[in-house]
Amino acid sequence: MSTAPGQTVPAADPHEHVLDPIALIRPRRTIRGISAVLLPCTAGGRPDWDAFAAHVARTASVGITPAVNMDTGYVNLIDDAIRREALRIAREVVGPRGELVAGAFVADGPGASFDEAGYARQFAMIVAAGAVPVVFPSYGLNAGTDADVLTRLRALAGRVERFIGFELSPHLLPSGRILSIEAYRELLEIPQCVAAKHSSFSRRPEWERLALRDRVRPDFRVLTGNDFGIDMVRYGSDWLLGLSTAAPEAFAQRDRWWAAGDTRFDELDDALQALGDFAFRRPAPAYKHTMAQALRIRGLIACDEPYPGNPRRPDTDREIVAALLDRIAIAALALSCQA
Repeated sequence: MSTAPGQTVPAADPHEHVLDPIALIRPRRTIRGISAVLLPCTAGGRPDWDAFAAHVARTASVGITPAVNMDTGYVNLIDDAIRREALRIAREVVGPRGELVAGAFVADGPGASFDEAGYARQFAMIVAAGAVPVVFPSYGLNAGTDADVLTRLRALAGRVERFIGFELSPHLLPSGRILSIEAYRELLEIPQCVAAKHSSFSRRPEWERLALRDRVRPDFRVLTGNDFGIDMVRYGSDWLLGLSTAAPEAFAQRDRWWAAGDTRFDELDDALQALGDFAFRRPAPAYKHTMAQALRIRGLIACDEPYPGNPRRPDTDREIVAALLDRIAIAALALSCQA
């Protein structure tokens, strides 16, 4: 039996449905990418603002929306003064009409109450810079039932015209949460929520969200955060990734090839995924150091020190990162010369 795009196929049990991921594939679709921009640091552990500005400009220039004060920007380690400066510089770089996204982060601990005022302050800071907030997980936000979480998100929605939700596996961050598919449907009914980053790092729940989105709210953007499965864009996901900060121009080229139906997409996607597999190995937060190593190898930043307090990678990683970057360059540049 054939199915429409995103349609489910009845299983033997009438109360269950089996996804048909093949039906979700969207050939020649225009992919929209958001790249979480690394905050480069000096050898003394302070932000290198000139390098940051250049990297924001580099990202925006290839048609990718920069996202600042995300995990890749050490949002859990920096203070509001640094967050404001990152927003100020990014807005200056992309111009008054340029698209900009920023993380709204509230620090709390297990058992904490929902800090609506804390999120409101972060929202105000972000909106003042003309950016769209991404609601970072916190213990208070994600405590209780799915209904409790949705009630809190609706309260936050009343404070802003647009925001991006963020599902994150608690296996990756203890304060994270993956909603049930029933709750996700209710998330789609919040008009101010225009997109949601999905970081379960598993394909099936993302496929389920795409199928539901296609039925219920086609304009909603499911943003894959799966750095181990960046080809989820085949199925209709857009993306918000930290991996892309190593080579935003290569991601832009990959996405153009998908829109053109060019099979070189696969070679480049494979090369980018190889870097993702290496960078996001445990401990995963150390991927930010890998991204800094990549940008330094490329000659785009002067120092590959991570922000103080972030896990480090061994110096011996640089040789492997260099080889992976060479593979990306061959796929993105040499192959493009054959066009």
